[in-house]
Amino acid sequence: MNLNIGIIGTNFISSDFCEAAASVSEAELYAVYSRKQETGDRFAKKHGIPRVYTDYDAFLDSGLNAVYVASPNFVHCEQTLKALRRGKHVLCEKVMAVNDTQVQSMINCARENGLILLEAMRPDFDPAYDLIEQTLPRLGRLSRATFEFCQYSSRYDRFLSGETVNAFNPELCNAAVMDIGVYCIHSLVRLFGMPEQIKAFSTKLSNGFEGSGTVLMQYDGMTAEAIYSKTAVSVTPSVIQGEKGSLLIDYVSRPETLELRLRKGSRDPLSGGSTEMLPYTPADNNMIYEIREFIRLIKNKEVNHKYLQYSLDTIRIIDEVRRQNGIVFPGANEK
Repeated sequence: MNLNIGIIGTNFISSDFCEAAASVSEAELYAVYSRKQETGDRFAKKHGIPRVYTDYDAFLDSGLNAVYVASPNFVHCEQTLKALRRGKHVLCEKVMAVNDTQVQSMINCARENGLILLEAMRPDFDPAYDLIEQTLPRLGRLSRATFEFCQYSSRYDRFLSGETVNAFNPELCNAAVMDIGVYCIHSLVRLFGMPEQIKAFSTKLSNGFEGSGTVLMQYDGMTAEAIYSKTAVSVTPSVIQGEKGSLLIDYVSRPETLELRLRKGSRDPLSGGSTEMLPYTPADNNMIYEIREFIRLIKNKEVNHKYLQYSLDTIRIIDEVRRQNGIVFPGANEK
């Protein structure tokens, strides 16, 4: 099958998606929707997309059968629901929507219409996470997992200089937990499920935007923590610890190296044990995996796939993080 994909959004993540899609034989970049004709034309020319629309209804009626939603968070739900009701499969960028209510409404709509809805959460589909899951038994009984994603935003200096920057604007339903913290939380959910208890801490900038945070997630017998920031850079890998050793992951969102360190003897430090680099070769652009899985789900008509629960559990945790730390999105019309 050939999947005619319409692109919503013309930012850098949309460009990454188009580059990945170009290497998937069954994916065709069919059209792009942009609020501004000039922006859409420039994006279409860059990626060889033959159709540009500034009217969303015309875009949906153009002959495409799936859409990739990479617009700002606060319009994900509205655009996704409209596409689903017009019979289009939807691959929606993370976070899927602003809150649990919106995500549930999107999932219900997809099920009612027999269509595929999938959150474009890279770690879910990267083979590195299958390898991580397969390796966990070698660690013995797990005690702790620390997933860290701290990335100094390329737009933070502009914010500090006094410029109004969309990426740091809570009015647009933005927060560090929505942007990069979600990678840590979602990946922990994928590996360990929904936690029993959640305790969250946030640091806010001068305009109320959450710039960084830490989320503690308590499971039966183990603790997980998600550490994230848009105002600092990570210098340590993420790690999963067990009684027999630890697994180190360099990048949560796109792993490149997976290092297994096993303890030797009952009292020896890790340095006295063994170190093993797990056999993994990363893709140049790991978005290719989500596109392939999206197409597979459509082919097999797997409307009720496992990834929906990951997305729902993740947004429920984020809702609790926001509640505990007073992270409010004025433009979301939340009750």
